[in-house]
Amino acid sequence: MKKYISSLLVLASGFAFSQTILNASSPEEFRQMRAENMKKVGDTVISNKVTPLEYGFVDEKDILKSMTVWEVIDLNDKINQPLYYDNPNGLLSKTTKSLYQVLLDAAMSGQVEEVYDDENFSIKLSPEQIKARLQKIVTGDGLVDIIASGRKPTEQEIKENTDIFETTTEKVKVLKIMGMWFIDKRDGMMKYRPLGIAAMGPDPAVQGVFDADGKPIAGKDELIDLFWIYYPKARDILANNYVYNRANSSADLSFDDVINARRFSSIIYKSSNGLGDGTIKDYVPRNAEEQLAESQRIKDQILQMENDMWNY
Repeated sequence: MKKYISSLLVLASGFAFSQTILNASSPEEFRQMRAENMKKVGDTVISNKVTPLEYGFVDEKDILKSMTVWEVIDLNDKINQPLYYDNPNGLLSKTTKSLYQVLLDAAMSGQVEEVYDDENFSIKLSPEQIKARLQKIVTGDGLVDIIASGRKPTEQEIKENTDIFETTTEKVKVLKIMGMWFIDKRDGMMKYRPLGIAAMGPDPAVQGVFDADGKPIAGKDELIDLFWIYYPKARDILANNYVYNRANSSADLSFDDVINARRFSSIIYKSSNGLGDGTIKDYVPRNAEEQLAESQRIKDQILQMENDMWNY
């Protein structure tokens, strides 16, 4: 019954898109309403903004058992590809952004201020610091010589002698998510609460850097954590940006819906119940198969938590 009601809510919210384009007097009016997140109801234009469903307060004494897990979401996986799909300029088709682009735009515009250096949420990043992590500008020797001569370089000379290395949207194909599984004994339920989300991409700092033999330095293709966002502070943004839905273009499904319902494929790479610092690759080194087996063991342990709930 709960799933049925949830489906009706998703369909109801999705119909708003069809009504907006069908009732708009012109493409320009439709584009403006969509940009401002408004919709037309009769002769009135009202806000189409969605308020995410509140989680509610959880008292510590009501948590019977819990486990925090860190997971990797590979956007190359078929089930995860809607999170990567980017279609910002459609008119009749639904405009969508990739999950990374939604998070990046919110962080750069200041709509989300809880942006951090790492998963510990200890060092905040400003929009300028985020941009510095995503872009590196290298000035060529030719431009250096021109400036040293005292002559002002032309725009063409600057363009020809400047290399820009940037981690753009299409290069970000891996996300990380941190969340807690816990048993709420007051409700008698196993619940999941996302706590943090991060984007991983190539490090511009090592792009275009070569060793003495003229070869690219090692690690240039390795992915780094570009930034971490405290998930609860991003919910308003994620609830008002929608995932590409190939099954029904009129049905809205927000990123917040997808993440809270865990409609994605992932691999656990760390848990609060792990050995050492909990990172699987550290205590199961140099063996990919055993690392995947350990990830599966942690998933089974989470399922067992729910089974054990009825034994207390």
